[in-house]
Amino acid sequence: MSSISTDSPTRVAFITGASRGIGRAIALRLAADGRHVVLAARSEGPLRELAEQITASGGKASVAVVDIADSKSLTDGLAKAIAECGRLDILVNNAGVTKDNLMLRMSDEDFDMVINTNLKSAFIACRIASREMMRGRFGRIVNISSTSGIVGNAGQANYAAAKAGLVGLTKTIAREFGGKGITANVVAPGWIETDMTANLPAEVKEGVLKMCAVRRLGTPDDIAGAVSYVTSDGAGFFSGQTLIVDGGMTMA
Repeated sequence: MSSISTDSPTRVAFITGASRGIGRAIALRLAADGRHVVLAARSEGPLRELAEQITASGGKASVAVVDIADSKSLTDGLAKAIAECGRLDILVNNAGVTKDNLMLRMSDEDFDMVINTNLKSAFIACRIASREMMRGRFGRIVNISSTSGIVGNAGQANYAAAKAGLVGLTKTIAREFGGKGITANVVAPGWIETDMTANLPAEVKEGVLKMCAVRRLGTPDDIAGAVSYVTSDGAGFFSGQTLIVDGGMTMA
């Protein structure tokens, strides 16, 4: 991981799940915004490739091999990034897992695994990041939720609970740290074209498209654009909010 000067105006952004899909798009967008992006995920190879792509385009990128399900790995990864970059200004908790099943068939182990990976890891990362952000009296925390956490979804009791929990966690962070120059917001994607949705049955995809006002699935870049705004210097009055990016699917 390359270091940058502590007096550099470059904002440092730590992004989990940055190796593919939405996380990758967020990393590319924030790098284009002039951020030094710390790319965090379990797989080093894709992270190195992405870091090389960003630096070849004139951006700044570092790699942090982190397993967010392992609190020590996450803690050590964040600590190393802060030590080597000299600061942390932006945290994007994007990584997550699914273990779907109908509630009557869902095991305690599968429920706990999703809650710990998707919710507890975000809490740990936010706790570490907020301490560093207070030193510079600037911070942008973004937790990537889901429309499943807003309206629920059959077969996803664990996932929906974790994603809904991120909303409450984020609002609490916004209240606790708002006076320190730190904002906290949720970005909640709807149906996005990723590896997870690539094999949707045609009838399911058709049903989703009918529910979307814009009549298309979202793209990772749609989510990256929302994250770009809420992490910008100009978004200092935008905090404690849930920005639902779903093509109008869940609008009241």
